[in-house]
Amino acid sequence: MKNLMKISAALLLISVIFAACSKKDDPADKDLFVGTYKGTVDYKAEGVSKHSDDGHVRVVKTGNNYYFVFSDDIPNLTGVEFEKGENSVISIGSDEAKYIKVTANSLKIAYTKDGAIWTADCTR
Repeated sequence: MKNLMKISAALLLISVIFAACSKKDDPADKDLFVGTYKGTVDYKAEGVSKHSDDGHVRVVKTGNNYYFVFSDDIPNLTGVEFEKGENSVISIGSDEAKYIKVTANSLKIAYTKDGAIWTADCTR
């Protein structure tokens, strides 16, 4: 009985995730969103430089928080908070510069944090 409940819960979670993954869905319109964007990804930090023209970024949104999971051993950006109903974050401050725009079809990132720089120019 416990196994049946675990399997049912897992199937429900999978169906919710796949429903959230439609290429037509705009992340700003959903509280739960998962999508993979493919294109150029870069990362630069002290002594480290990574680049791929065939990279990808998996975007996971829960509420107003976004998580960007990069390919090619690029560190992830986690817990980036967007304003509710918006699909971009722009903040240029004293020690950090942030630009992220994610729509149903594209992802653009130019993000600086703690001396590291992430960039992405991707589509899905």
